[in-house]
Amino acid sequence: MLRIGTAGWTIRREHQDRLAGAGSHLARYATRFNAVEINSSFYRPHRPATYARWARETPDGFSFAVKMPRTVTHNAKLKGAEELLARFLGECGALGEKLGCILIQLPPSLVFDAGAAKQFFAGLRETYAGAAALEPRHASWFTKPAEATLARFRIARVAADPIPAKMAQIGAAAEPGGFQGFAYRRLHGSPRIYYSDYDDDFLRALAAHLKVAGRDAWCIFDNTALGYATQNALALTERLR
Repeated sequence: MLRIGTAGWTIRREHQDRLAGAGSHLARYATRFNAVEINSSFYRPHRPATYARWARETPDGFSFAVKMPRTVTHNAKLKGAEELLARFLGECGALGEKLGCILIQLPPSLVFDAGAAKQFFAGLRETYAGAAALEPRHASWFTKPAEATLARFRIARVAADPIPAKMAQIGAAAEPGGFQGFAYRRLHGSPRIYYSDYDDDFLRALAAHLKVAGRDAWCIFDNTALGYATQNALALTERLR
């Protein structure tokens, strides 16, 4: 199963004709894509009723990846966040079977701490058994002990583009890691993050790779500032079709 989409589902004017139809932006978005990444949950909580409404607006087989709140990842830094985590899972759990993945993005300053990581992931797995992906941004998360911890708790390590400048020497950051049960790619726009378009050569190579990868994969375009995410995701979907 390949899940392709964008970070958010706002439909810009230039994409109106390709995402036409009745209903909300999300309902129209879901006629062309089978997945979306909710980033707003990182900044503020959403009521369970809101998540349930989003689930109703999308067809069977559609999936949401929901970004974990910054109160857990950036403020608490994964420590002592049991109540915050339980509240978040209770909210997004209203998506039901359409909750496809939990996305955990860490701050660049967060160093891998084996004890803290194991305690946090164990707590997550006590309540949530579904797919989870981690986007670390510190070099210490690309070591064998970190990889083993992620694999143990079935946490996929995100393949990010572009690689943060401080990790330019870590080639593994551009490829999926951790748990090998599925892959999660976040394409932020390169060279200018959030702004840059991906050209045909990049999308052609990505499509070819996804076709032979042999495992479930998410591919989310986050280069939304100028609307390239939508056109890149549409182009990739068409290539794979």
